[in-house]
Amino acid sequence: MIHVTFPDGNRREVVEATTGLEVARAISPSLAKRSVAMVLDGALSDLSQPLTHDAAIEFITRDDPRALELIRHDCAHVLAEAVQTLYSGTQVTIGPVIENGFYYDFARNAPFTPDDFPAIEKKMREIIARDAPFTREEWTRYQAKAFFAEKGENFKVELIDAIPADQSLKIYRQGEWLDLCRGPHMTSTGKIGQAFKLMKVAGAYWRGDSSKPMLSRIYATAFAKQEDLDAYVHMLEEAERRDHRRLGREMDLFHFQEEAPGAIFWHPKGWTLFQTLVAYMRRRLADDYVEVNAPQVMDKSLWETSGHWGWYADNMFAVKSASAFMRPDDPEADQRVFALKPMNCPGHVQIFKHGLRSYRELPMRMAEFGIVHRYEPSGAMHGVMRVRAFTQDDAHIFCTEDQLAEECMKINDLILSVYGHFGFDKIVVKLSTRPDKRVGTDAMWDHAEAVMGRVLDEIKARFGNVVETALNPGEGAFYGPKFEYVLRDAIGRDWQCGTTQVDFNLPERFGAVYIASNSEKTTPVMVHRAICGSMERFIGILIENYAGHLPLWLAHLQAVICTITQDADDYARALVKLAKKRGLRVELDLRNEKINLKVREHSLAKVPVLIVVGKKEAETRQVSLRRLGSQAQEVLALDAALDTLVEEATPPDLR
Repeated sequence: MIHVTFPDGNRREVVEATTGLEVARAISPSLAKRSVAMVLDGALSDLSQPLTHDAAIEFITRDDPRALELIRHDCAHVLAEAVQTLYSGTQVTIGPVIENGFYYDFARNAPFTPDDFPAIEKKMREIIARDAPFTREEWTRYQAKAFFAEKGENFKVELIDAIPADQSLKIYRQGEWLDLCRGPHMTSTGKIGQAFKLMKVAGAYWRGDSSKPMLSRIYATAFAKQEDLDAYVHMLEEAERRDHRRLGREMDLFHFQEEAPGAIFWHPKGWTLFQTLVAYMRRRLADDYVEVNAPQVMDKSLWETSGHWGWYADNMFAVKSASAFMRPDDPEADQRVFALKPMNCPGHVQIFKHGLRSYRELPMRMAEFGIVHRYEPSGAMHGVMRVRAFTQDDAHIFCTEDQLAEECMKINDLILSVYGHFGFDKIVVKLSTRPDKRVGTDAMWDHAEAVMGRVLDEIKARFGNVVETALNPGEGAFYGPKFEYVLRDAIGRDWQCGTTQVDFNLPERFGAVYIASNSEKTTPVMVHRAICGSMERFIGILIENYAGHLPLWLAHLQAVICTITQDADDYARALVKLAKKRGLRVELDLRNEKINLKVREHSLAKVPVLIVVGKKEAETRQVSLRRLGSQAQEVLALDAALDTLVEEATPPDLR
């Protein structure tokens, strides 16, 4: 006999090899009917799994958030069966669950297109309605290879060869159709429900290797409820409408070109937006930070000392002088290897080390808006969100161990204040703890995690009404634990932006010290801190969050003064001078075009305010204000209109 323990602490004695479903039935037939899987010793498992030892067990229903992965995994199997039923000769390869859905790769002479989706979805609904049970079998390697080879499933044979010899092979059936799979699965296809949708197709090389066959990948998603699927589809439609790449073109902010992959060509309006964001951040740092600038190119040896060359070299750009490439054997040519910096921290340590530091100077908070370069595969780059050259609003705090908790809390307060000014009021703060691959002693990690755990508790106590907190086990940096700040945008997407990372490693590697109160040389604690993270990416997030309709204080162009008739041209010119003198970013549109055309064009470019003037306004020194997204017009006296706009355009930190 063995014992199973339930979440409420109750225990039950059962016969060894009893399945989870049998345990559920013994408790209650309704529980067995509601349950689709179980959590066995913390891991999702089939209800058909035999119990072989004392274990903790929890039954989960279809509505449990943990069941969503199973719904999508089961739906992937149904997709594969539907495809093979409809398209004879198609080979199935792999079909994993991914964020927000799943995909399945198929080997087929003609790739799939969205035109195939209605037929596939119809067949999937038939399979789900059939409600065939999922059953697990264990096969020998020989049996599995022979079966799939006979069916012409060569990719499955290759997968079997890649499975370690000490691992058993599992086969899952759903009626007559079966697949090689690790599991787990729910009890039957009917538990999947009808809230699924095929989303798109793409090409994908087998195992990501361009020398191997190109497969046809179908992306799909599934949810427990139809309303969840509808909300997700609506979010995707909104995301497409808000895509910063399209809006960036319409607003004339930036462009990309092949000669500089992963680097942004900022246009005047985009650069104004960028500098407005930087100016805001500089003001927020002015009281507590000193701003520095470290070299863009530094010798490889510095990165070897920091550990980045060993840990991060694949993501770095290395450079030599042109003479070294043209004359590699010439002793007169500079043959040294340099690196474009992928982060600012080693440079900041060098600045800290330049001169003898006293404990009285700590904490020393060093900030830099530093351009960094990181190699990203071409397929991973995405507008301004993921690039190879970007600017970090980076800072490093050098402090004593006693100051660490207070500094982490000060950083938290600053980050939350900044996010609040940009309208983000749903924040999750995650504490990421030690990864398997790391540097430093366990005692060092114990201390750092304990300090940050106390800070996390304080964040929860002080900001619990607006901030969620969570643990992210094993996801810390290789040199120390960290806080990750995740903000939620207007359509419900989460973006990880800010970080606070504790580092006992880097100062020690570089021999950075300060003179403590006992006159001893002591290694400082280094805290890495970013708020926006990548300034470019943060701008992309803002553009999509606001759908291009940026707050007036942040907008690169705050107003356009449009004339209705030439009689108002002189008045409009004088108005531009007055507005610029008051600090507003304005442009003038004197074109001999109808006002409706001007309104449409400037609305497409997401200009927040149109100041419309004609002969009447010129005679009465009035203006007509039209706001982006509104058909209404507000007629105001000139001075009152400028006062209103100046007040709205004042950055939130200066109000």
